[in-house]
Amino acid sequence: MADDFLDRFGPWALVTGASSGIGAEFARELAARGLHVVISARRADRLEQLAGELRHAHRTQVEVVPLDLERPDFIEPLLRACADKDVGLVISNAGFGLKGEHHALDAARLTAMLNVNSHAPMLLAHAFAPRLIARGRGGLLLTGSIEGFIGFPWSAAYAATKAFVMTLGEALWGELRAHGVDVMVLTPGATDTDAPTLQGIDKHQLAGLMPPSAVVRQALARLGGPPVFVPGWLNRVMVRFLTSVPRRLGVLAAGKGMRDAIRRSGRRVEAIEGSPSSRS
Repeated sequence: MADDFLDRFGPWALVTGASSGIGAEFARELAARGLHVVISARRADRLEQLAGELRHAHRTQVEVVPLDLERPDFIEPLLRACADKDVGLVISNAGFGLKGEHHALDAARLTAMLNVNSHAPMLLAHAFAPRLIARGRGGLLLTGSIEGFIGFPWSAAYAATKAFVMTLGEALWGELRAHGVDVMVLTPGATDTDAPTLQGIDKHQLAGLMPPSAVVRQALARLGGPPVFVPGWLNRVMVRFLTSVPRRLGVLAAGKGMRDAIRRSGRRVEAIEGSPSSRS
């Protein structure tokens, strides 16, 4: 099974947002399966630490590309780093969130979030799809969120960026499957990373908190299946409820849950900005 995975998705993988959380776990799991990895994020020190860990534990090759995906020219350094590598799996994971009333959030930070969460995966898919098609096999995995299934009051723009990712990934799944390229949108719920904290939410107030390693293992096990995957049974129940009731009731229920989580964390709901480090 490991050899099949390596043959289909190796020898190299690219992971963005790899300095912590789900992205770092993707890099660890792929290295454990024998793939070499190109890892990218803003925090060079954390990337170097992860690279040393992977080289020592798995004797794998690791290339570090410190990069801010908010920059309009971010794609060029990634293409240069991958130019001489047979990249069979692209994992677009970098992202960050803002919580609070939409009109109270900083406009520049909203634009940055849109660029990192939506613009970057769109360009990554555009740049790497021809390479994957030429190989006749491989994969593209986009990290979305359960918030992409419906509008989430007090997380309006973040949910919208993840809805974009979901729609993009579903369409690419339809386009690329005939070329032997697997596409999946991973839509995690509450995950035990620093992201909720950086958005002003006590992660222990969140139901169904999953370790990032479990999210990653479940995602890779289902790569090659349907276009969207929700890890965790509680998250699947939540999505099923929010999308099966009348839309207005789903939006109101999502908003109540978000507002209550913010308030239980001792924060006000007007505006909570994620730290720049939350985009890894």
